[in-house]
Amino acid sequence: MYYFSHGVGSSQAPAPNPVRHRRRRRTIHRLAHNDPVNDLALLLTPEGRALLDEVRDTDPARELAVATRLRRDHPAELVSAALGQARLRQRAVAKFGERDAARMFFTPNGVEQSTRTSVATHRAECLRANGVRSVADLCCGIGGDAIAFARAGIRVLAVDRDPLTCEAARANADALGLAGLIEVREADVTEVDTAGYDAVFVDPARRSSKRGRIFDPEAYSPPLSWAVSAALGAPLGLLKIAPGIPHEAIPADATAEWVSDGGDVKEAILWFGPHVTPGARRATLLPSGAGIHVTPGTMLPDPRVRPVGRYLYEPDGAVIRAHLVAEVAEDLDGGLIDPTIAYITSDELHNTPYATAYEITDQLPFNVKRLKALLREREVGILTVKKRGSAVEPEELRRKVRPQGPHSATVFLTRVAGAPTMLVGRPAR
Repeated sequence: MYYFSHGVGSSQAPAPNPVRHRRRRRTIHRLAHNDPVNDLALLLTPEGRALLDEVRDTDPARELAVATRLRRDHPAELVSAALGQARLRQRAVAKFGERDAARMFFTPNGVEQSTRTSVATHRAECLRANGVRSVADLCCGIGGDAIAFARAGIRVLAVDRDPLTCEAARANADALGLAGLIEVREADVTEVDTAGYDAVFVDPARRSSKRGRIFDPEAYSPPLSWAVSAALGAPLGLLKIAPGIPHEAIPADATAEWVSDGGDVKEAILWFGPHVTPGARRATLLPSGAGIHVTPGTMLPDPRVRPVGRYLYEPDGAVIRAHLVAEVAEDLDGGLIDPTIAYITSDELHNTPYATAYEITDQLPFNVKRLKALLREREVGILTVKKRGSAVEPEELRRKVRPQGPHSATVFLTRVAGAPTMLVGRPAR
C-alpha cells in the first residue's frame, strides 16, 4: 500500500532584538483559578446557573472588567467559575452547536477531546440501524457520544474514572433532558462488567497532561490491546483510534472506518462483530454521508502515474487515510501525478463527493521568481496555497510573492514525477 506525503510544517516569527532600554514591568491581571471540582459544584447551584446566563456572551477581552463588576454581588470563586465556563462554552459551539453548548458543562480537556456532534450522531445512527438498544460507553468524557446515543433512543452506561468528568457528564445528561437514558458511573473501565449490553464503545485517552499527544497505541489509557479485547467481547464493538494509526497496527478482524466532516478528518473507528467484514476499509464523508466501503478482495492496486491533465483532484482526507485513493482515481478515469502524492489528475471534469476539483492553468518547476511574475501578470491578489510533498510553508511563499490585484488563484506546492513543481489553477465549476 502506498503512502502519501502531507508536508506538515510550522512557521515562527524571528527572535526579537535585545532590549536596549529598561521597561516598566507590567502587571498582568488574571482571574482566580479554583479547584475545578468545586467550580462545577458552584455552577450547578441556582445562583451559579443564573450567573452563567448573565455572562454567556462575555467578550474574553472584557472578562476582567466584567469580573470586577460581578464580584460586588457574587463570591469571587463563583464569578471566576462562571466566566471560565462561559469561555469553554464559546469554544464548544464549533463542536456542539450554539443551542447545546449554551446549556452544557465543559472541562478544558472535555472541549478539546470530545466528539463533534455530527460525527457522534453518525455513529449513533449506525448503531441504531444495527438494532442496538443499549451501549456501554467506556471512557465517556463529558458525554458527547453518550448524548448522541441517547438521542438515537439507545440506553447508555457512561463510564469514566475522573470525578470531575463524570460530574460534567451527569450535568450534561440532565441539562439536555437525557438523564433517563444515561447512567454515568465513576469507575475504572477495565473493572466494569458490560455483559448484557448490545454494544461496547471504547474511546481511550490519547493525550497525556505530561506528554501531550500519544502516538503509541499501547500507551493509550486504557491500552489498545485491552480496548480491542473489550470490543471483541461484545455483540458489537467499536473502538475509537487516532486517524493516523498505521494500517499494519489495525487488527485483522476489524473493519476500519475513517470519518471526515467538512473535508477535515475527525476520527477513525474500528468495528468488531459477527456482521463486520474483517479487513474492510471505509471512508465516510460528512455532512453528505457519502462513503466508500471496500473489502480486502476488492481493493484496487496503486493508481497509475500520468502527466498532469487539465484537472487536479484533491481527495477528501478520509479517502486518503483509508488508502482508497485508487478507487476514487478509477471513478474519475484519472491517475496520480506522483506515486507518493495523493493528487489525482484527469483530462475531464467529473462530479464526485470524494474529491475537490481544480482546473490547472499552469505547471511550473519550483521557482519563486517565476511564480511571482506569473501572479503579477495575472493580477492575483487572493492566493490560496496548498502543499503536499513540499517543505515550503504556505505563509512563507505568500510573503515572498506578495500577491496584489483583484483576481484569485490556487497554487499547489507538490511533486510531479519526483520533481518539485508548482501547479497553478482555480476551483473547477
